[in-house]
Amino acid sequence: MPLFKLPGVHVPHHKNTANLKATKMPIPHEVLIPMSMHIGAPAKPLVQAGDKVKVGQKIAEAGGYISSPIHASISGTVKKMEDILMSNGNYVPAILIESDEKMEVSESVKPVELTDQASFVQAIKESGIVGLGGAGFPTYVKLDVKDLSKIEEVIINCAECEPYITADTRTMIDNIDDVEKGVQLLKQYLQAKKIIFGIENNKKEAIASLQTLAQKDDTLSVHILPAIYPQGGEKVLIYHSTKKVVPEGKLPLDVGVVILNITTLAMIAKYIETGMPLVEKVVTVDGSCVAKPQNVIVPIGTKLKEVFAYCEGFKTSPYKVMYGGPMMGIAVPNLDVPILKSTNAILAFNEKEAHLPEPSACIKCGRCINHCPLHLNPPAFAKALELDQPEELEKLKVNLCMECGVCSFICPAKRPLVQNNRLAKAELRRYITKKKEEEKENE
Repeated sequence: MPLFKLPGVHVPHHKNTANLKATKMPIPHEVLIPMSMHIGAPAKPLVQAGDKVKVGQKIAEAGGYISSPIHASISGTVKKMEDILMSNGNYVPAILIESDEKMEVSESVKPVELTDQASFVQAIKESGIVGLGGAGFPTYVKLDVKDLSKIEEVIINCAECEPYITADTRTMIDNIDDVEKGVQLLKQYLQAKKIIFGIENNKKEAIASLQTLAQKDDTLSVHILPAIYPQGGEKVLIYHSTKKVVPEGKLPLDVGVVILNITTLAMIAKYIETGMPLVEKVVTVDGSCVAKPQNVIVPIGTKLKEVFAYCEGFKTSPYKVMYGGPMMGIAVPNLDVPILKSTNAILAFNEKEAHLPEPSACIKCGRCINHCPLHLNPPAFAKALELDQPEELEKLKVNLCMECGVCSFICPAKRPLVQNNRLAKAELRRYITKKKEEEKENE
C-alpha cells in the first residue's frame, strides 16, 4: 500500500458557524425514520401503524451483527410504514410518527449499569450509536474487541476537515464534560493506555479545550495537525497520528488502533449516564442560500424543510441541497428527506456555486495522483472502466479509494474523477462476485 507522501489539498474552510452554540429546534409535527441509517443490514421494525411511542423507545431492532437498532425521536403515534427514496438512489422502508407534542420519555430510558467490557459493548449496541462523523458504522462493532491487549492507541477523530461543518467543533467546546466521561469509559472497559485526539490546527478554541482536558491525564495527548483535507479520513488520520499504515483489506485494529469520532465518544458517555439512546443530532445548517446559518439540535427523522424553516428559510432558491460537506456529501432528491443518524450537516447552495463545470480532456498533469492521500491513479481507473477491464481495476487497487474527492477538486480539466472512481469500484465488485460464482460452479 502506498505511503501518504502528500497530505491532500487545501480547501476553503467556510467554518461560518464555529462560534455558534447549537440551539434546539421546536418539536417537529412528524418524523420520518428510515430503517437504513447505518452501514450494514437495515433494522427490522418493531411497531406498526396505530402504535403509540415515546422518546427513546426502540422501534426497530438490529437486522444483523453489522446493523443498529433505531429509537423514536419524538412521542406520538405511528401513522404508517412507507418506502422513501434516499440520496443513494435506493428506496428504504421508513416509519412515520406523528407528534403528540408531549415528548414523553420511554420507561426504558434509565442510566445504564456496567460490569465489564461485554456489558459495555452490549450497552453501546442497544444505544443505536453509529459513527457520528458521517460514516454511520455501528459503533459497538468497533468496540467489540476480543483481545484488548491488541489495542495500542485509541484515536479520537477531531479533524472535521470538510468545509462548513462545525458540529464536532461545538462538541469539543460545549460538551467537553461528556468527552471526559467517554475517555474514562474507554480506559476502564477497553483498557486504553494511550488516547490521542487528532485535530486540525484551525480550531483554536477546541484545541484549548482538549489541551485542558489532556493536562489532567497522562493517558491523553492532543496531536495538532495541519488543516489539510482529508485529514479526517480514517487511514490518513491514523498515519498522521501514529505513522502506522493500515494495509489493504485490513482494519485499524490490525495495526493496534481503535478510532472513534469525537461526537460519537461524547454520545457514548451521555447514553451510559442517562440511558437516552441516539435520538437527536447536532447539525450544521449552512450554505449560500441559507438565511440564518447555525448549528441546530434536531430530532432524527425531521424533514429537511423543517430544519431550513427553523433557520429562517432561504435567501434565494437553492440549486443543490446536500447531506454532509461539499467534498464527500451527497445531493438530496427533495426537502422531504429526513435528518439521519449520520447527518452532521445540510448545506444549500446557489446555482453559481453548485453547477458543475464542463470537463475538458485530461492534460496528463498528474495532480490527481500527486495529491491523492493514497497515491492512487484516477485517470488509469477511468481508462480501465472505459475499456471494460475490471481485472485492471483490481491491479490498480481502486478499492483503496475512500472517495474523498481530492482528485476532482484539484483537476484543472474538471474531470469527474471521484464519480468515475465510484463507478469503477462498483464494476470491480460485480466482477469479483461473478468470478466467485464461476469458481463455485467449476468446483
